[in-house]
Amino acid sequence: MSDILDRGSLLYASIAVLVVSFWLGRSVAGFSFYTPLLVLAIVYVPGVLFLSKLLAGLGGGMGAVFQRDYSPLLTCSAMAWCAANLPLGAAASLALGPFLVYVAATCYLFFVVLMFFAVRTVFGTENRTAAGVVALSWIPLVIAAFLWGPLRFLFGWIASPFFLFFIYYYLGSELSHLGAGLRSRQNFQRMLQAAAVNPHDGEAQYQLGLIYQQRRQYTEAIDRFKKAIAIDPTETDAHFQLGRIARQQGRLNDALPQFQIVLDQDDHHSQSEILRELGAMYISVRQFEDARGMLADYTGRRPYDPEGLYYYGEAMAGLGRKQEALELYQRAVEADRTAPRYRRRITARWSRLAQKALARSG
Repeated sequence: MSDILDRGSLLYASIAVLVVSFWLGRSVAGFSFYTPLLVLAIVYVPGVLFLSKLLAGLGGGMGAVFQRDYSPLLTCSAMAWCAANLPLGAAASLALGPFLVYVAATCYLFFVVLMFFAVRTVFGTENRTAAGVVALSWIPLVIAAFLWGPLRFLFGWIASPFFLFFIYYYLGSELSHLGAGLRSRQNFQRMLQAAAVNPHDGEAQYQLGLIYQQRRQYTEAIDRFKKAIAIDPTETDAHFQLGRIARQQGRLNDALPQFQIVLDQDDHHSQSEILRELGAMYISVRQFEDARGMLADYTGRRPYDPEGLYYYGEAMAGLGRKQEALELYQRAVEADRTAPRYRRRITARWSRLAQKALARSG
């Protein structure tokens, strides 16, 4: 999926869907070769975008999300559909009869798996969020099935050569913007790759690392961050991200030296989040007193961060200071309730964890 985002083409993906659909249509009566592409483009991908916006809290309004992510997601979805349906086309051509149902079920299960990776790569979501989006992605398809009569008429009308000619003639410039999201990502990637050739440009390596990190390609991200540090050892951001990845992967012996470098270079780095990361790391190894010191400093600087308050509560609970832990959990819940709306999709997780901790203690 990452390679599709870097080098894929929406036109190529669309043609591939039409070719595979035409192949399937030769074996399935009443199957229109243009229907899968239109269902993907008009029903399925917008539905997945809406679900991703709802569950993952993507930045910006729905219009901005659509403009930025529609073409990358459609390209990945179209290629996933082709990959999943090639075996089905082969099975239909071979006239496997009763086994065709099992082949179709396996192929569409494969499509679901591919869409999980597409959502995770395009939006950089957590595994469970991507799984939730894909698990609910049948909803727009069910709605389309109930409206299939008028939709089938509409799809046939859209696929008319005369309609396509007039759409291209009058709305060609607007339609060209559909691929702008994918093109802008690819152009940015190419510019960074070109800049990374410069052996003295650590910033380009760092930015490439962020792209890979957002796609959850941690091996490539770590490699880029290390290259950035090799060029410029004072690249605090790269040290910080290496520490975060190591902590998330449970490599605490690798995380601590990176966090210590960040702390020595700038303890206010990333709005003092280095203190929160260190506190969370100390909690994971049950060094609650060390965690308490870090998190006390952090919440003193940022008293309304639910994540920091939750971790501080965990540290206090680990030290046996139950009443103080309960107060911190309550503050975490309140901080989430009073956070700006655009922040609440990020902070809600820590509020839920704090509420669970309060319920256990109650």
